[in-house]
Amino acid sequence: MEHTAEASGWAIAGAIGMVLLMVVMWAGVAVLFVGLRKPLRPWMFWTGAGVVILGVFAQIGHFQEHVLQAGYWIGHPNAPAWMTPWGTSLANGFGQVNHAKPTLGMEILHLVGNFHFLAGLAGVALLTHHALQSKARRWGRMGVLMQGIHGLEHVALTLSVLLGSKAIGLSTIFGLLDAGPGLWTFRVWWHFLANVLGTSIFAMALYYLWRERATITASYGVSGLPRTTTAPAGPVEGAVPALP
Repeated sequence: MEHTAEASGWAIAGAIGMVLLMVVMWAGVAVLFVGLRKPLRPWMFWTGAGVVILGVFAQIGHFQEHVLQAGYWIGHPNAPAWMTPWGTSLANGFGQVNHAKPTLGMEILHLVGNFHFLAGLAGVALLTHHALQSKARRWGRMGVLMQGIHGLEHVALTLSVLLGSKAIGLSTIFGLLDAGPGLWTFRVWWHFLANVLGTSIFAMALYYLWRERATITASYGVSGLPRTTTAPAGPVEGAVPALP
């Protein structure tokens, strides 16, 4: 997945926008992480909810790229790994950091996309931190672990290319696969399956987050959201008891 050194102004702006989105999301995660050490407040809930919502939209864009890439492989199994025109444009935008490394832009694009996703999962895990019996909490923490490993994979791939080597990671069998249909196939399907697994976990976390919203929002003192009749998510640490 090599890309040209040239990029349009829109491609560069899009790449910068993705980085800024990642910074905003992780700033929200950091604020929530620190805030949870204090009595829970409504602004904490809305900060976490904002991170989760941004993570949903970011992962929709990220996941469709892998779905379309896998679909292209089915019709062209011996061709180099394919990216959508918008994915290629963004990769070219990121590639402006170093024209001498034609695959670096693609690696940075996927690194940033995966850290958007990880921030969204971290938002679920932190929002439900005090709901000890919450199923959303369990799925969110599972997602952080799984996507954390996937994120480290992209850190390794990006750093190895940045430092002048071939891409080294689990999805390249640590650089042992030479460029060709074998490498392209293994890497396309490794990342596709990793995203299917991660997205499925995220979907389950979101489902239970919605089902358990009455308990979770009450712990932050948030009111006005529609409620369900499902059983509470269990005892909540730090919750403020309702007045009689």
